[in-house]
Amino acid sequence: MPAYHFVTEWDIPAPIEEIFVVIADSLSWPEWWRGVRSVREIAPGDAAGIGVIRRYEWRSQLPYSLVFDMRSTVVEPPTRLSGVATGQLAGEGRWYLAPVPGGTHIRYEWDVRTTEWWMNLLAPIAKPFFVWNHDVIMSWGEQGLRRRLGLAPAAR
Repeated sequence: MPAYHFVTEWDIPAPIEEIFVVIADSLSWPEWWRGVRSVREIAPGDAAGIGVIRRYEWRSQLPYSLVFDMRSTVVEPPTRLSGVATGQLAGEGRWYLAPVPGGTHIRYEWDVRTTEWWMNLLAPIAKPFFVWNHDVIMSWGEQGLRRRLGLAPAAR
């Protein structure tokens, strides 16, 4: 299975606590993050949110959707969230938030493998498109987060 390591970084002019609450509430992502078709809770976690399993369906510019489950493994408000993915993608995602002058720096790391036979078969030639697709989705996430927080779009 081809492996991918993605790192996305955003600087958002808002308090870390406010941003953490929005990112941690992934059930609301379809309301503000373009490309997130649905998020459903499959299994509850403990009181801190550890062990909760949510099923995500994503769709971007390319003509396919991806569905995977994410089990929460780390919840450390307001600086860190991590989870393990299984399904059409398998791997680990990690959110890191840090206060910086004027707001919050967000770093998302996504170490993942594709499990779909057709994605694995096409990876040698399609990998650049899969990377581009991820970047588009994450750009939509930043734009949506800014809107959700009532902020101006990021300068490009």
